[in-house]
Amino acid sequence: MIELKNIRHWIFDLDNTLYPSTTNLFDKIDTLMCKFIEDNLNVSRQEALKIKNNYFHEHGTTLNGLMQNHKINAEKFLDFVHDIDYSLLVEDSALGEQIKKLPGEKIIFTNGTRKHAQQVTKRLGIENNFNKIFDIVDANFIPKPQIEPYHALIATHSINAQNSIFIEDIAKNLLPAHELGMKTAWVESDDSYCKQGYDGKHVHYTIKNLTDFLKKINESIN
Repeated sequence: MIELKNIRHWIFDLDNTLYPSTTNLFDKIDTLMCKFIEDNLNVSRQEALKIKNNYFHEHGTTLNGLMQNHKINAEKFLDFVHDIDYSLLVEDSALGEQIKKLPGEKIIFTNGTRKHAQQVTKRLGIENNFNKIFDIVDANFIPKPQIEPYHALIATHSINAQNSIFIEDIAKNLLPAHELGMKTAWVESDDSYCKQGYDGKHVHYTIKNLTDFLKKINESIN
């Protein structure tokens, strides 16, 4: 891990990265996405699920597909799908301790909203460990893995890609970061979509447990 001693920008995805996918928090958002599509496009629940999944795979986010194909109001959608019970998350002081020890800036880079990121990090007890949040609104609703939000993230927060690492659970979202010169780390997932390309050269580290990974980094560089 000594090769990460020059990292000064620690960039983290949010959902299923800062908390484990086993909490099933994102499943609650998925359910509300289907409900939103069902109500606003006047389709069956089965058709809504199909639309949600197709748009996610084709456009990076379900929202992006809805905006392009149905002119859906982004704020209305985001407010609806993030109206969830965050009590599924519990405080993670061990993770917070390791994030705090990392030298330099800690930034959240998410296809979700700033409010959602704030709710998640507050429940985890790690909200004070992050300097900045770059959300889907900051990205002009263009999602990862399209290259534009990565450029916008770098420009907005004056990030030196060569001194950065991006940690994310969807392997293909690491490719643009790699191409821009960042180090990358993939949080292991059994989900077939998240795994696409996980064994590619754009994935520099594979993480089984985020807290353990950060602890090893801190032990080697501090």
